[in-house]
Amino acid sequence: MKSALRFASLALVLVVVAMVSALTAMRFAIHGQEVSVPALVGLTPAQAEHAVSGLGLEMSIERKYYSPQIPEGKIMSQLPLPGTKVRRGWQVRVAQSLGPTRVAIPDVTGESEHAADFNIRRRGLELSSTAEVETPGIPADQVLAQSPPANATQVLAPKISLLVTAAPQPQSFVMPSFLGQPLGSVSRTLQDNGFKLGTVSVAAPASAPADSQAAPDAANAQTSPPAQALPAPAQPSPASIVVAQLPAPGQKVAAGSTVNFEVR
Repeated sequence: MKSALRFASLALVLVVVAMVSALTAMRFAIHGQEVSVPALVGLTPAQAEHAVSGLGLEMSIERKYYSPQIPEGKIMSQLPLPGTKVRRGWQVRVAQSLGPTRVAIPDVTGESEHAADFNIRRRGLELSSTAEVETPGIPADQVLAQSPPANATQVLAPKISLLVTAAPQPQSFVMPSFLGQPLGSVSRTLQDNGFKLGTVSVAAPASAPADSQAAPDAANAQTSPPAQALPAPAQPSPASIVVAQLPAPGQKVAAGSTVNFEVR
């Protein structure tokens, strides 16, 4: 009995030791792949790339800013910060200094978007973004405002955003149903609301029903009167009733659109 208890205790101890050893080995394996992010601020991109690649990390220059403190071409900020523990293969994002601001921000308000873009780029700046706004009384494609403003100081990034006037969008409507209404009143309604009356065609008359009786024999066929031709469709008049329209009811149409009808 004592031997069995001693054997069970020894087995339990061995299991505990094995679990502790496994956990320790796993921890060493995990932390063995971690490295500390080096300090990159003040280095050139080549020096920074060499520093991170030696630790199994990657570097990406994501931004460029003006800086009166950091010389041009040097790294001015980084993320993650120096000393941060990361896994190998992690990407370190940095910003590069453009040095002190040496380019005056031009005044491009009142210019077209194309002319403003040209004046911005020829000074070594970039067009960051363009927003459009409808402004009554001001022609389209004209710069209303810019950011930063002209001759601004302490500019951080070499980018300018513009606010440009946009051409007014035509007013739109939902096409009503004119089915069953007289053409004359429909035409007046369209004219009063700024629409145009397009093609008006007369719907073809319904075809005559087929004879359900057996065809007559040859003798009767010779004596039967010849079939009469269908009458020609009448011309549309103000009293004609609308039976079809295009655009169809419920469709979205712009002001001044042309509407076509089929009448009877």
